[in-house]
Amino acid sequence: MKYLDEMLPWNDRLQVLECDAAIEEAPDVMTFSFRTPENNNWFRYMPGQFITIEIPAVPEPVMRTYTLSSTPSRPYSVSITIKAQTGSIGTRWMLDNMRPGMQLKAFGPAGDFSLVSHPGKKYLFISAGSGITPMMSMTRFLYDTQPDSDVVFLNCARSPDEIIFRKELELLASRMDNLRLQLVVERSIARNVWSGVHGRISHSVIDISAPDFRDRTVFCCGPEPFMRAVREMLEANGFNIDNYHQESFQPASETPAIPVPAALAAAASDAETEAPSVIFTLSGMEVQCSPTDTVLLAARNGGLKIPSACEFGVCGTCKVKCLSGETSMNHNGGIRDDEIEEGYILACCSHPLGRVEIEA
Repeated sequence: MKYLDEMLPWNDRLQVLECDAAIEEAPDVMTFSFRTPENNNWFRYMPGQFITIEIPAVPEPVMRTYTLSSTPSRPYSVSITIKAQTGSIGTRWMLDNMRPGMQLKAFGPAGDFSLVSHPGKKYLFISAGSGITPMMSMTRFLYDTQPDSDVVFLNCARSPDEIIFRKELELLASRMDNLRLQLVVERSIARNVWSGVHGRISHSVIDISAPDFRDRTVFCCGPEPFMRAVREMLEANGFNIDNYHQESFQPASETPAIPVPAALAAAASDAETEAPSVIFTLSGMEVQCSPTDTVLLAARNGGLKIPSACEFGVCGTCKVKCLSGETSMNHNGGIRDDEIEEGYILACCSHPLGRVEIEA
């Protein structure tokens, strides 16, 4: 094992990860731990961030985004904890096939769903299902770095067997004086009778768990309907929504698709405007496109593959560098300001304004 000062930090461009452990956490839930090949890198990220993995599923690879459940205070490896959903392809492949020694391509870390980005004096973590993973990352980080932190950890599951990280959470709660753990299940099962709180997320559950919730910084992660319900409960009960943060890799149902900027509509109606096209410098290909096409669509139309996952500007997987020309980008947080200043764009939500050159 090398010391950290003998290793380079992992960056947010394309990397290769090698699985070094696979642990079953609950039914259809596995934690996979990764290092870089030959242990040449250490991992620098914020607790709660995510990575995007290229999964070699059949008939073709798929990109999937997973939150890191590990903590950056233990920088020699990273872990993801995943749960297979009905109809899942990539996650199902991981559970059925991923074993120690296998390698995958990965992008990241990315995202600002982290107490480092949104610090507070007191925290309320609310999660359901596999949405527990960023909360676990942040709790592990606090245990290692700020063990006196005031945290209420509220997690909802269908049954006791489906509470991910239950034993570790109970251990952490026994060692962190200001960590209050509240586990809620919908139903007991014959082999695991539950004596704790039964039911689903509700205002009363939140109030019992954290009577001072209005004074806390809230992080919420889980299925979209769950997060929407939590937000509505908090808003209806006097919570300052500026202190609410949620993680999502899908657009909320009430949120419209990323709009085509007005500049593009104007360009489309201006006969004298140079027709948009994208030159992909690494392949030497130029693709003509309409003013409403994205750089990602132009690449696909030209038979080129730019890695992508969410395709609405959150995950950052499709980050490429614009070498010349102008684009109009409307992202949802998947790229940092300093990266934009360096010329990077997200191909999925960037529209060429005239002729542009892209490093891809």
